[in-house]
Amino acid sequence: MYSRAKKTVGRVLALALLGMAPYALSGQASSKTTTPSYGDAPSRWDIFAGYSYLGPHGTVDVPGPNSTSTPYAYEAIDMGGILSGAYYFNKYVGAQFEGSVHEWGVNSNNDGFGILSTGLIFRFPSDEVTPFVHGLVGAALVNGPYHQPNTWGPNLTVGGGLDYQTPLLHGRLAIRLFQVDYLYTHVNFGPQIGGGRANIDSVRASAGLVFHVGSVLPPSPITLSCAASPGEVFPGDPVTVTATVGSVYGKLTPVYTWSGQGVTGSETTAQVATGSLSPGSYTVNGTVKEGKGDKPWETANCTATFTVKAFEPPTVSCSVTPTTIKPGDTATVTATGLSPQNRPLTYAYTASAGTITGSGTTATYSSTGAPTGPITITGTVTDDKGQTATCQTGLTIEAPAAPTPHVQTLCSISFTTDKRRPTRVDNEAKACLDQVALSLQNQSDAKAVIVGEATGREKETPKHHGRHYHAIDFAAQRAVNTKAYLVEEKGIDASRISVATGTTEGQTVENYLVPAGADFAADVPGTTPVDESVVHAQKRVPLGMRHHAVHHHKKPAAAAPAASN
Repeated sequence: MYSRAKKTVGRVLALALLGMAPYALSGQASSKTTTPSYGDAPSRWDIFAGYSYLGPHGTVDVPGPNSTSTPYAYEAIDMGGILSGAYYFNKYVGAQFEGSVHEWGVNSNNDGFGILSTGLIFRFPSDEVTPFVHGLVGAALVNGPYHQPNTWGPNLTVGGGLDYQTPLLHGRLAIRLFQVDYLYTHVNFGPQIGGGRANIDSVRASAGLVFHVGSVLPPSPITLSCAASPGEVFPGDPVTVTATVGSVYGKLTPVYTWSGQGVTGSETTAQVATGSLSPGSYTVNGTVKEGKGDKPWETANCTATFTVKAFEPPTVSCSVTPTTIKPGDTATVTATGLSPQNRPLTYAYTASAGTITGSGTTATYSSTGAPTGPITITGTVTDDKGQTATCQTGLTIEAPAAPTPHVQTLCSISFTTDKRRPTRVDNEAKACLDQVALSLQNQSDAKAVIVGEATGREKETPKHHGRHYHAIDFAAQRAVNTKAYLVEEKGIDASRISVATGTTEGQTVENYLVPAGADFAADVPGTTPVDESVVHAQKRVPLGMRHHAVHHHKKPAAAAPAASN
């Protein structure tokens, strides 16, 4: 019986392999001449052959005489072979047919297994290793452990394994490092003596070689590219989009569809009406389908972009003549505008101060009411699309010339009261000199000029009267004594006061305030500066002390009396 089982299983496996051969050959014939990586294009067919070990676990209760039964157990079978073929529908899922033979010819029990099954297989291919799992159903031709006859029973197989990809045979040969399966088999050997029932759980371990046939590659997908011409337009200009199809699969006529703003067309070209489009970037979408377009490779899309440009804004330049005017004067403003698309233009003008009139290429600026200094004039040009451009020019309104400062006459001091001391600054002069000091304090950049005067008689040269005679310049002495009062009594800086003599007849001192920038010589002509290194201020002493000095120092009668402060 064992030999019959062996022959039966062998015939079934041979028939199975012969039945798969045409499919394997057809898959090989349809393979691509170029070989992509296995992970990207795994095989269409996998044929596996190798060694197999089976470890059954189960017993058969063999009926005996007098309604007795004796249990017999299966033992491991380390002599076996396995052969399978798998056809993959896609990269991951396939249908598998598998057959294996396991026998143990040394043991007198002569038990063995021949298994045929089919089912689904799932793989996860990569360039180097491919793990897989499968689930199979079928039948097993089983010998009993105690000379039971060869009997068929249902079989379930669940397991998986790992294949290692080699570069041999142009990448068509792989090594199945291991395949481990769990098998459940039910066998009914019958009620006769030597029969019995068995529920067998088995572990099967296999390894061997895998031969790849064909490859799982979809047809080259249809491709589509499109381009817009021209790429940039102004509103209203036409745009044409052209599609180019490639890698057409089959002989069906491609069908084109277009979409996008203002797009019309149903063939390889589409037209875009841009008259109503605002400036910006736009996209036209194209689609081509081959047949129904149900498969991914039967449909392709493309996009083309174009830009609607806004009408270019105008430009403008402007100038003003003259560039310098006086308050109340006018100037002419000229603007020159240009539109790149020759759009109609309008002009307008503004000024930072003053007024400007005109709406054409020229306007008139009036400085009335404007402050002195720089003035900015802005010209604006606007086209019929509302686009604007501006230009700026400017002029300067000159400030009126500042009035030339002049010498101011403050007050005068009379020296006619004190006959004995005609050059002494008496108390009656304080009011005038207080005014002079206050004016100098209020105008820190001003100076004072004190001009002394003398009578004609005082200016006469006296005759000599002995060794006590000395001449006096009454006009110079009066001026020097007045300055000394302002410096010593009022604290005025001496450098701010100049002294001079004039030509006016009289015993007086005239006080002048000279503002910064004023020309004293021009405003008060005829004065002569006093040499203060020669004429020194006289000290102011009480009148009694002066009499005492006269008593001891009698002066010649002809000499003019010396002044004392």
